[in-house]
Amino acid sequence: MSRNETLWMWAEACDVLERADRLQRQFFHPARGSAQAGWEPPVDVFESGHALWVIVALPGVAPDDVELIIDGNMLIVAGLRSLPRELRGAAIHRLELPAGRFERRIALQGRFELVERRLENGCLTLGLHKR
Repeated sequence: MSRNETLWMWAEACDVLERADRLQRQFFHPARGSAQAGWEPPVDVFESGHALWVIVALPGVAPDDVELIIDGNMLIVAGLRSLPRELRGAAIHRLELPAGRFERRIALQGRFELVERRLENGCLTLGLHKR
């Protein structure tokens, strides 16, 4: 293998790692607006007819560790993601899934009532109906 091919392969590998890091940062942001929260989970928001559907990525979060608040036109999803007990004393080689307190604020256009809540496969799905 020539030196140029080796340099090209190294540059490609570095580029892939940089893109992966950018993608990871795109999905898990440090929390803004809350002094207590450490990270902000990504969300998808869909509207259909008289309902709004919000999907929040919360990998490893127990249902009892999630708090939901509708305050006027603001939906607040907050809680805590803890490391599993058996990992608490382990040496960390790579940590991409954030742990600790999280909070995500989603502005609502209108008044809504929470009618459905389920946490499965690492995603919290919320169904809100317009009042």
